[in-house]
Amino acid sequence: MTPSDLVLTPAGVRFLGRVLPCTIGKGGLSDRKREGDGATPIGTHRVAGMLYRPDRLPPPAPWAKPIGPNDLWSDDARDDCYNLQVRAPYAHSHEKLRRSDPLYDLVIITDWNWPDAIPGKGSAIFIHQWRRPGYPTEGCIAFSRKNLHWLAARVQIGTRISVPDLPVT
Repeated sequence: MTPSDLVLTPAGVRFLGRVLPCTIGKGGLSDRKREGDGATPIGTHRVAGMLYRPDRLPPPAPWAKPIGPNDLWSDDARDDCYNLQVRAPYAHSHEKLRRSDPLYDLVIITDWNWPDAIPGKGSAIFIHQWRRPGYPTEGCIAFSRKNLHWLAARVQIGTRISVPDLPVT
């Protein structure tokens, strides 16, 4: 690992000499990730993209893409577009990317089970804003707004994200 890798530790994510407090999935860490288990997948992942709400903030990086009113993320393992960004109207199960709360104002997409998804192995493992310190996610990694914006200005496509099998504390 290098200083430019994001590395999950018991104290938070280590990146560029800082440790940023974070929250992970309510299902803890898992090397057997499944859709809906609430777990954060163990392994080495990479930053695959970044999305942001242009009505709420400026582009956090030159390569970030805006989230529009009809942007969704498919979480239906029976659909050909499983674990891909899709647009409304969309008949299959999905997550809205343009939320009323600020959790997805800025989303860093990981390559977990993406872009060639295996049905049922889990979708939408993002890095996004937390609800509050200590409040778990549905499997994503979440940070305070300030730390998420700091991170977004420094990561690149391909930045490694290491999620080791840490002991539960």
